[in-house]
Amino acid sequence: MTLHAMIPMPGDLHARYNRDSAGRDWLASLPGLISDALDRWQLTVDLAPGAEPWNGHGALVVPVLWHGEPAALKIAFPHDEARVERHALTLWGGRGAVRLLAADALTCSMLLERLDATRWLQDAPLVEARDAWGAIMRELSITPDDKPEWRDLDHIAATAERWSDELPAEWERLDRPFPRWLLEAALEVCQTRGAVGRRAGKDVLVHTDLHFMNILATLDAGEAGRDPYLAIDPQPQIGEAEFAVAPILWNRIGDLSRTDPEAALRDRCHEFSLAAGLDPEAARQWSIARDVENALWYAGKPAHGGDLARSLWVASTLAGRTLDGLPAAHDLPGPGESA
Repeated sequence: MTLHAMIPMPGDLHARYNRDSAGRDWLASLPGLISDALDRWQLTVDLAPGAEPWNGHGALVVPVLWHGEPAALKIAFPHDEARVERHALTLWGGRGAVRLLAADALTCSMLLERLDATRWLQDAPLVEARDAWGAIMRELSITPDDKPEWRDLDHIAATAERWSDELPAEWERLDRPFPRWLLEAALEVCQTRGAVGRRAGKDVLVHTDLHFMNILATLDAGEAGRDPYLAIDPQPQIGEAEFAVAPILWNRIGDLSRTDPEAALRDRCHEFSLAAGLDPEAARQWSIARDVENALWYAGKPAHGGDLARSLWVASTLAGRTLDGLPAAHDLPGPGESA
């Protein structure tokens, strides 16, 4: 089997990983990885002729049949988040997140239940999206126990501690790309909430990338006891659940009120937090820190000027002082859009 003969390569995935030797090596290894997984789990590719498989930012996802039932084969580029994804899915056990059917740690390959790739919360009315997101958050927020899968997961407080050192160093290195007060707002969050997260005894398993496009409809949503939507691609950590709110704030900005998008963003933070049983103030604080960290990442990449502006708009708006000189909210690009 060759990848090009049987399974077309999604163009954006190829472009993303064709930029360096590690990515090119992974792309070259994909045909063998797919073939091995098909043999290992006795799978049949379930793609129409010429149809492309699905892909996220860092993985190829091939629809397959497993014992005659629809499933999905996911092969991720090896990185830290991909290596622990299977642990989170095992701990959730299909409650709130896609069900893991099998995994091979060595190749970052997983066999997953198949979801409906044509229906996600990105297109759902925001009230429906809020309620579905909140319900999923409640299911995902499980507390640590003695299962071995918890041992390899990082703590959000440790991330905050690392940011306390890294963010000011990056801000200086990048020639201070935004006002100092916004950096200090993020550092205050890292220093206070990070410590609170260590002390408060509120640790749960956190899906740190729970945006609208990472929540897909289930194929069997009509069956009793089955959730209508499930989360994918968790990037899991342990800590305060409020850390998970930020991604739904930096997505679907175009759906905010045109009259006062700044107030609407703060209202969304509040309403989505309440729908999930979270503390809206903690969610606001963590979202400031996360978007400042995003902004510094984008500031070092000239092709991401629109992403930088979006991150700065969200962070400064949540901090109460929307920066001057940014595009209007409805002119900001969505994540992954060119600008």
